[in-house]
Amino acid sequence: MLRVITLNLNGIRSATSKGFLDWLGAQNADVVCVQELKAQAGDLTDAMRNPDGYSGHFHHAEKKGYSGVGLYTRRAPDRIVEGLGIADIDAEGRFLQLDFGALSVVSLYLPSGSSSDERQQVKFTFMERFLPHLASLRESGRELIICGDWNIAHKEIDLKNWKSNQKNSGFLPEERAWLTRVLDEQHWVDVYRRLYPEAGGEAYTWWSNRGQAWAKNVGWRIDYQLATPGVAATARSAVVYKEQRFSDHAPLTVEYGWEF
Repeated sequence: MLRVITLNLNGIRSATSKGFLDWLGAQNADVVCVQELKAQAGDLTDAMRNPDGYSGHFHHAEKKGYSGVGLYTRRAPDRIVEGLGIADIDAEGRFLQLDFGALSVVSLYLPSGSSSDERQQVKFTFMERFLPHLASLRESGRELIICGDWNIAHKEIDLKNWKSNQKNSGFLPEERAWLTRVLDEQHWVDVYRRLYPEAGGEAYTWWSNRGQAWAKNVGWRIDYQLATPGVAATARSAVVYKEQRFSDHAPLTVEYGWEF
């Protein structure tokens, strides 16, 4: 079995103070993908770098207290790919790939466009340039699992208030159409949705800090594990963990019948 977890930490130091590393130690995961570190290499403690039983690998943003992705793994990777080779994207620390035999696992943090029109344009530009990279990964012949905060709710079932959010970043028609292309044209598999096609509120992974969003489960499903068909077909179960809160996102765990 291969157990993979993804979680946007909204700050690794904040999440650690809320018990993330203690929880992680009890999960028996093989690979853990994290996003939005909001920390530089020098900000990490030894426990954050290498929690019990894991080695950590990170792609930090150049800007302090911003973005950044990482992967924790029990097995040493055969190869590490840090960034996409696109300077402005890589400066924000949004892509990290670890290769293990025939399988690659990626931690991805797609930009948010909610703060301004300018950032929404950055998001659209990222999507445009990331699409051919996704295609090249699909054509590589490798099996891949891309974990992360995609900052897009794909369908109406993926957020509580879809009607009132159709003009808001994260549920714009252009964003949703782009994700449809990823799934339908490039044949990536949305693993959670393949397992649970009718899941609604139990599938949400992010809640606004405004109002009573968490208490009322007014959430969005924007954290995904997208996989190539081979490894996706082995997925046996998936769950969003909500018993504790480490950030404004919740961990998504998928168990694959894949020898790791």
